[in-house]
Amino acid sequence: MKPIYFYLLLIFTTVVVQAQEKKFNLLIGTYTKSCDSKGIYVYEFDSNTGDFKLKSNTENIINPSYLAVSSDNKFVYSVSENDKKSSVSAFGFNSKSGKLDFINYQNPNGLNPCYIINDEKNVITANYSSGTISILGKNNDGSIGEVKQVVQHTGKSINAKRQEAAHAHMVYFSPDKKYVLAIDLGTDKVYSYQYNANSATEVLQLKSSFDVKAGSGPRHLIFSKDGKYVYVLQELDGTITSFSYAKGILNKVSETRVVASDFKGDIGAADIHISPDGKFLYATNRGTANDISAFKILKNGKLDFVQRTSTLGKGPRNFAIDPTGNFLLVGHQYTNDIVIFKRDAITGSLTATGTKIELCSPVCLVFTNI
Repeated sequence: MKPIYFYLLLIFTTVVVQAQEKKFNLLIGTYTKSCDSKGIYVYEFDSNTGDFKLKSNTENIINPSYLAVSSDNKFVYSVSENDKKSSVSAFGFNSKSGKLDFINYQNPNGLNPCYIINDEKNVITANYSSGTISILGKNNDGSIGEVKQVVQHTGKSINAKRQEAAHAHMVYFSPDKKYVLAIDLGTDKVYSYQYNANSATEVLQLKSSFDVKAGSGPRHLIFSKDGKYVYVLQELDGTITSFSYAKGILNKVSETRVVASDFKGDIGAADIHISPDGKFLYATNRGTANDISAFKILKNGKLDFVQRTSTLGKGPRNFAIDPTGNFLLVGHQYTNDIVIFKRDAITGSLTATGTKIELCSPVCLVFTNI
């Protein structure tokens, strides 16, 4: 009987330990000029309970709106949207304490970088105001090197106020890291670049570009978990376009919208993510609605509407789903908070927990391991 007893005890202990270890770091990038923010904040988040506590924050970092964490969890990279003084910064990251130690910054040679990604070799930004993509080298100590390449988008579209010129809004690695997809709100295009990580000057080489509906204003995209589909969210009209994907090539599958058919207000679609199990897609809409829509992902890549619910704040610019899929957190740029929703893994629906993190102008949420 003893071997059985010890075996059952081992199983019980393992389950308890695993349940206790569902805590993650939540990194939050903010705008710092509209209210009292110190820059980047690190919280501990308990994905079993939804509880949180502040661990650390930076000091005197201007508008670190978007963040990226290195694959080894030792470095954090941020953009600083600051017009002609815009920069890209590197920080050493102690995942246990949450402490961020500034390493260096570089000028990306682009105006108002609004998205950032990284791998072992490079840091890449999408620069909204200049309509460019900047590729900067990465050194062995985690610091950012000089600019290797700047890719200039050109063109415009039919919305004279928002699409008078190119406005690069996002860059995103393909799952195999062989391509970088870039979204441009100003030109209504998704660009596919072959990615040559080790090149000194030609890191990105254009393979093709793909049009979305004129005036729709593509903003963010996300890959399906199997890498076979790409979902592009358009800011100006609230459309989600589903594409099949293979080797840098997109082919349109279907379209749906994050707004109801009878919606009359202002549209400002913002962010798009897929649940960790790959079954559900979520997208936020700012403007008049300030809500989030949930869709079930079908086997053919199409989306089936599940729910549309208020985010309980104003300006739901960015959101994140914790790695277990239990909670979805929405950052509100204008009401200065992060509202925590419980997520139903079976239906995909969201229910407000009644708790939120009070924080100045949150615009980027990233979960990492502790």
